[in-house]
Amino acid sequence: MKKISTALVSLFCLLVAYLLFWPVPIDPVPFVTSKNPGATGDFSMNKSLSSVKSVLNDIGLGPEDVTKGDNGFFYTGLQDGRIIRFTEDEAIVENFVNTGGRPLGMQFDTKGNLIVADAFKGLLSISPSGDIAVLTDNIEGEKFLFTDDLDIAQDGTIWFTDASKRFDQHNWLYDFWETRPTGRLLSYNPHSKETKIELDNLMFANGVALGPDDKFILINETIGARIKQLWLKGEKTGQVETFIEGLPAYPDNLSYNDDGIFWVALPSPRLDDLEKLWGNVFIRKLLIRLPESLRAVEPNPFYGWVIGIDESGKIVHNFQDPEGSYGTITSVNQFDEELYFGSIAMSSVGKYKLPDAN
Repeated sequence: MKKISTALVSLFCLLVAYLLFWPVPIDPVPFVTSKNPGATGDFSMNKSLSSVKSVLNDIGLGPEDVTKGDNGFFYTGLQDGRIIRFTEDEAIVENFVNTGGRPLGMQFDTKGNLIVADAFKGLLSISPSGDIAVLTDNIEGEKFLFTDDLDIAQDGTIWFTDASKRFDQHNWLYDFWETRPTGRLLSYNPHSKETKIELDNLMFANGVALGPDDKFILINETIGARIKQLWLKGEKTGQVETFIEGLPAYPDNLSYNDDGIFWVALPSPRLDDLEKLWGNVFIRKLLIRLPESLRAVEPNPFYGWVIGIDESGKIVHNFQDPEGSYGTITSVNQFDEELYFGSIAMSSVGKYKLPDAN
């Protein structure tokens, strides 16, 4: 019995030592976030997205963003590096290229090149024939760790985000445990080839979208559950404001539909259990040592949610599906009277006809 007791005490001491002193991948700092309004008021729960149609079924994991070229093809990128293009009726579905990385946000420039924010390769330009060129993957020799989303200005400037300087796309959840503001908004000038940091110290810089006439640009801070606004023209040029905060879910990609509406993808409702830990550095370091299955504060992949916000920051659309028939929506782009959804958790693209469309 004495030997058994000694063994148990030794085992207990080892467990305590592990929980207290084993090295962890995060170096957390305290963070106080906004109050979570939940699915109330402008964000009231509904089931409007239950009618989403899935296209490109079983095409591959994670069609994160969707864009459309002048050739009539839609394009989306997958976790395995492929970029797929397809016609609206799915009569043609084909591999366009494989970047060898992880294509995320994408958009066409005026020359017909597909500009891609690749999480591992940087900012890419892909010609109509499929030739891939790296536009930029570093600033002053420092490699981007998590190139995320982009938008292209009228003058050709490419605005894009580097979500984190701490963790790459494979380990993005560690940013939620660490809460260090290391995300950045950057710009790339295709004429001078210059890459600039426009904003830094962002709480996981994610979706980005230029406003009307490029007067301002919006940037999602996913961990902060808010959207920042940087003025590019007029009396406020250079000023940074909070466009909207206190969102009930974490914002991912952004897009602007030229009719005054910014579409915001909300892949997961706020994680209250995790946010309660953001004021306690010690507890977070202790819990991160536990197996992922025991933390019980992971995002809910079974919720579909997108919102539309006008230029003044007012919520004008609130589309949800609590059962997540198409869930973890990471992008929403409008083409005519339909919204196309991307998701890092689905193996298909979502398509949704706007309710007021004829």
